Amino acid sequence: MTTTFDKTKYYTNRELSWLDFNARVLDEARDKTNPLLERVRFLGITQSNVDEFFMVRVASLAKLAAVNYPKPDASGMTAEDQLLAVNAKAHDQVIKQYSTLTRMLLPLLANLNVHLKTPQDLTADQRRFIEHYFNNEISPALTPMAVDSSRPFPFIGNNTLNIALRLHKAGDKHDKRFATVQVPDIFPRTVRLPGGANDFILLEDVIKTFIGDLFLGYKVQEAANYRVIRDMDLDVAEEDTSDLLKEVQHQLKQREHGSAVRLEVESGISPALQKRLASSIKIPAYAIYSIAGPIDLTFLGKWTKQMTGLDNQRYPKFTAAQTPGMGADDDLFATIRDHDVFVQHPYDSFDAVTNLIKQAASDDEVLAIKMTLYRVSANSPIIKSLGTAAQNGKQVTVLVEVKARFDEENNVHWARQLEKMGCHVIYGLIGLKTHCKLALIVRREEDGIRRYMHMGTGNYNDVTAHFYTDMGLFTTNTDMGIDASNIFNMLSGYSEPPYFHQLHMSPDGIREFLVSRINEEINNARLGQPAWIKMKMNSLSDSAMIAKLYEASHAGVHIQLIVRGICCLNVGIPDVSDHIEVHSIVGRFLEHSRIYAFANGGDEQVYLSSADLMTRNLNRRVELLFPILHADLRHRIFDIFHTMWDDNVKTRVLQADREFTRVDRRGLEPLDAQTAFMQAAEAKTKQLPQDTDQPVGAPRQFRPMLSPKNQPKSPMDRSPQQ
Repeated sequence: MTTTFDKTKYYTNRELSWLDFNARVLDEARDKTNPLLERVRFLGITQSNVDEFFMVRVASLAKLAAVNYPKPDASGMTAEDQLLAVNAKAHDQVIKQYSTLTRMLLPLLANLNVHLKTPQDLTADQRRFIEHYFNNEISPALTPMAVDSSRPFPFIGNNTLNIALRLHKAGDKHDKRFATVQVPDIFPRTVRLPGGANDFILLEDVIKTFIGDLFLGYKVQEAANYRVIRDMDLDVAEEDTSDLLKEVQHQLKQREHGSAVRLEVESGISPALQKRLASSIKIPAYAIYSIAGPIDLTFLGKWTKQMTGLDNQRYPKFTAAQTPGMGADDDLFATIRDHDVFVQHPYDSFDAVTNLIKQAASDDEVLAIKMTLYRVSANSPIIKSLGTAAQNGKQVTVLVEVKARFDEENNVHWARQLEKMGCHVIYGLIGLKTHCKLALIVRREEDGIRRYMHMGTGNYNDVTAHFYTDMGLFTTNTDMGIDASNIFNMLSGYSEPPYFHQLHMSPDGIREFLVSRINEEINNARLGQPAWIKMKMNSLSDSAMIAKLYEASHAGVHIQLIVRGICCLNVGIPDVSDHIEVHSIVGRFLEHSRIYAFANGGDEQVYLSSADLMTRNLNRRVELLFPILHADLRHRIFDIFHTMWDDNVKTRVLQADREFTRVDRRGLEPLDAQTAFMQAAEAKTKQLPQDTDQPVGAPRQFRPMLSPKNQPKSPMDRSPQQ
């Protein structure tokens, strides 16, 4: 039977799917089983998420719509259709965000004597305090900006909080004036008040209380908060750039003046003042958001850190397990030479990675270190070790991706520092971002030159490694080492390897390899052999890969997908996706690892990758996909996947109506996969009795995947918890 997969009903729009993901994060803020301060923090995360979404994705849609770009996406929506639909859905999400804050979280905080006060709620002492604070600290930093015939409307910076004002001359109500004042971000957004251990007031409320002092001889008729989100996408024409670093630095300055894509105004603002802002900022009506509460909820995360005496309302502290043989005092080279080492962060400490680079930097037998860096921390120990290695005479080559979105400035800084320390710094291939995570150490040993490698699914960032879930492999596999050397030669010079032995690279290579593996599963299903696909990723949006998964489902291949964020694939389509199930886990840690596993006719294979199944990852980025060759490590990864698949606490299951719903836990023992992994890690840390050969996070034996004979006909035929 021949099927076609170009029907728009088969695909969900990428941008609307992303908003659905953010809604799942918002659900964590509303989840009563989460500690209260973590719920507050989740609400702040939804704001930072949506801000970046508008700065990049919505900004791109706005540019396409402005030139009437006619081509629809896979779901059949034009850029203008998407722009309107995204804003409509985002408006609904704003309402839910602020009802979560005002009706749920703030009352619960008040029950714990945490108060975000308004000026009207202050005691006399607190009123005197904010007046003193305004006069002595805040006021000198404020700059009122009048707007009239000689002073045009000022540029309002991206993501800055501002106060718009209507004024008139004292004694002349017919006089009409307009001004704006930026709320400075050099002060804490939440100001601690005297008189209560956890009494606070918002900085903008302090300023608005005394803002009339800035306009002597004038009467303030109205003062309303507002914020502008602008197009912040970086557009670097590399083909025309001789010095990429200088071009990126230039674009960083230019993008601050991008066009406005969202205007947030305080609810209750007068129509006249809103109209003045909209016309001056040049924003359409559908992109104006009325905010019934504090504008810009990203302050919530920092606010929770100011609160005292509420440790029982936070997640309990977690200590990652140290990987045996990979500690600071161990001979890491001996450990890796003896056996491949698999790590799962944050449950396994990231110290294994930083320790390897640090040890290599001072090891007399190490000849060269080569690494790719996409995002690193502001005080990266890996950067320091690479500098030490160069100063110790090692050949150090570092590919720094200076186009990593919103990390450009940090990466430009580190690129300059690495060069000063004597490292060879390269910036990748023209037109491609280098997103792969690869470290190669070349060492002279008694039996010759040996290559040590670390390959991972996540960035070499020691900070995010505490709350991103990622996986990594340390190995001295000869074929992989040859491949890794060829990859760096390709990135730094002129080299086009005819083939790779074990590793797979994009652009093109990963797509071709995954398609070939899916085709094998299709053939095996038709032959009645075991045929299944297990994948975990951040996002699934590439329409060609989705079509290939539909083809596999149609052939009878059972497919289980764990997709944290965007998912443009639809389940439950008869004869198309009725063998596909999709889960999404949103919890304490951000699920970031990528797993691609196949039945392979009974000889199960598993691969890890830096790449999601998005067009940009497969076509426009340098990505890495690598196999797990040792059976015990494969079993551990499969068991990790099973534990996540069986999660019934933080999992949402995609339904045929495109909604994600929680698992029905009636009659089931609760299983939170992330908690299970933490408990296993803590047991190892405390050296409790535990079979070290058993895969982490799994009290049960490794179990094989379903064979075609006992696969359900459709995910709709099973209850979500199965």
